[in-house]
Amino acid sequence: MLRFAYTEFLWGLAGVPLLLIIFLMIRRWKKKALDSLGDRETVRKMIPEVSFSRPVLKFTLFLIAYSALIVGLADPQIGTKIEEGKKSGSDLMILLDVSNSMMAGDLAPSRLENAKRAISQLIDNLHNDRIGIIIFAGEAYVQLPITTDYSAAKLFLNNINTSIVPTQGTAIGAAIDMGMKSFDFVNGTSKAMILMTDGENHEDDALAATKNAIAKDVSVHVIGLGLPEGAPIPIYKNGSPVGFHTDENGKTVLSKLNEEMCKEIATAGNGVYVRATNANSGLNIVRDQIDKMQKKTYDSKVFKNYEDRFQFFLGLAFLLLVLEFFISSRKNLKLSEVNLFEVKK
Repeated sequence: MLRFAYTEFLWGLAGVPLLLIIFLMIRRWKKKALDSLGDRETVRKMIPEVSFSRPVLKFTLFLIAYSALIVGLADPQIGTKIEEGKKSGSDLMILLDVSNSMMAGDLAPSRLENAKRAISQLIDNLHNDRIGIIIFAGEAYVQLPITTDYSAAKLFLNNINTSIVPTQGTAIGAAIDMGMKSFDFVNGTSKAMILMTDGENHEDDALAATKNAIAKDVSVHVIGLGLPEGAPIPIYKNGSPVGFHTDENGKTVLSKLNEEMCKEIATAGNGVYVRATNANSGLNIVRDQIDKMQKKTYDSKVFKNYEDRFQFFLGLAFLLLVLEFFISSRKNLKLSEVNLFEVKK
């Protein structure tokens, strides 16, 4: 399996056809300039030191070197082997609220982006724990099944936004139920859920779902996103804010953190509640609680870590550039004279 660590550098390959067009235009202009001087063969004899083929060779080497450099900067990585074995850890299921209220800006740049950044940092600190992600608004969906493939977890995390769930709302209970269905209860690992929401539950009985989870020894921790005093929910058009959501009377709607609901869920789920801030997501506190859980052994099957291959392309680019540098654009007249003498002889 091949992938690129920094795909944005691949845009540099768009310069290849541009450089080729420029080279061909310059070469055509030079040819017309020579033709304007008289007979082409006569003009060539007048400038015997000028080579018409070496510039093509030099440009070809440069173009290949440029392409190899761009590919090298994008860092091609290969990982095709599967690593199997037994590891000890816990199962964590992230329940992430993606309702429209999560776009409120009382946590910069928004509640949702603040939560995604915190989850990314959590993934970076995981070792043998397995992680899964469930997104929810009016309905709940499995975004990432439980796995130890942290690279895949971050990839799926980056694609999360408020438009990923078609039905709006905040069905916390459905998310908890979906999390319970997604756990593998056969292997007996310790399990916990981390609910990240503003707590504006309008759909179902979240407390009943939490009690069902704790009945199966699954703790539920809660991260509250937002401020109790609330913030307006922006409306975006073509990626830019154009206003705020209003009610039927035209008054701007404020989305407020329902801290009481969050605390009730955490208490019912035998977990901890933390309100996130711009300075601290609160996941470190939840992580400390999860680290106290008993780690149990499970079978693991993940892709082997990707291996970098950028050095081959950068090395090729360097060698070609050195070769291109030492190739002169002019003919070797002494060598030409020797060849001519041998032919006459």
